[in-house]
Amino acid sequence: MSTADEKSLADYLAFAHHLADLSAAEILPHFRNLSSVVNKSGGAGFDPVTSADRNAEQVIRDEIVARWPDHAVRGEEFGATSPGREYCWLIDPIDGTRPFIMGMPVWGTLIGLVKNGAPILGLMNQPFTRERFWSGESGAFYRGADGEREIKTRSCPRLGDAMLSSTSPDLFATRDHKERFDALSGQVRMRWFGGDCYAYCLLAAGHIDLVVESGLKAHDIAALIPIIERAGGCVTSWTGGSAAEGGDVAACGDPALRDQVLEILSA
Repeated sequence: MSTADEKSLADYLAFAHHLADLSAAEILPHFRNLSSVVNKSGGAGFDPVTSADRNAEQVIRDEIVARWPDHAVRGEEFGATSPGREYCWLIDPIDGTRPFIMGMPVWGTLIGLVKNGAPILGLMNQPFTRERFWSGESGAFYRGADGEREIKTRSCPRLGDAMLSSTSPDLFATRDHKERFDALSGQVRMRWFGGDCYAYCLLAAGHIDLVVESGLKAHDIAALIPIIERAGGCVTSWTGGSAAEGGDVAACGDPALRDQVLEILSA
């Protein structure tokens, strides 16, 4: 069996596409056809999970272990295995479980690969709309009803012209976080809630200028970072550091927005 050092990024990307196809086959029969939803929080709030989430992550994990036994895996539903290894796959089988259970097609499967903690590959698959976004070696790409093409973020150097998206105001759980987000969103042209991982991919494709969120996990963002960066954008923590482990995250389509955004969010 080939080792990680013998493989190129193109090999890993082909494998990520394979994982997306496998997971789609597990997820699609459940979309708009759910038999049950489990609350993972045990009654304190609502943190939903479905059999589609669990089945999809399990099939992805099994395939990674079979193909790359020397790689680690971190997933939303089943945690981490073999921590500390050079390569680690980060999996969110359904990023956007809430819209999934409501029948809205703004969710996706996130498949990311990090090397020594740095994201090197990302893929987001939306099997219901048959859309897929991914990072190549030097660009970012989209496949949909109109075929396959390279995508780029759009120019938007002024905060006052920016379109901002965030999954939910509920993400900003503390008064401080809410005040910072409100201060930022009060200066943009428009803000809109909803979208989960789909919004980050629309940013990479040049339709949204900012995505700002709080309380993310590594599996929520690691796959999206290479897609956005290779499309021309940037992803950072609210304090200007790495966002690879999640936390408070800001994604900018135009890097010229970065300092303007961080001046407000880090105040």
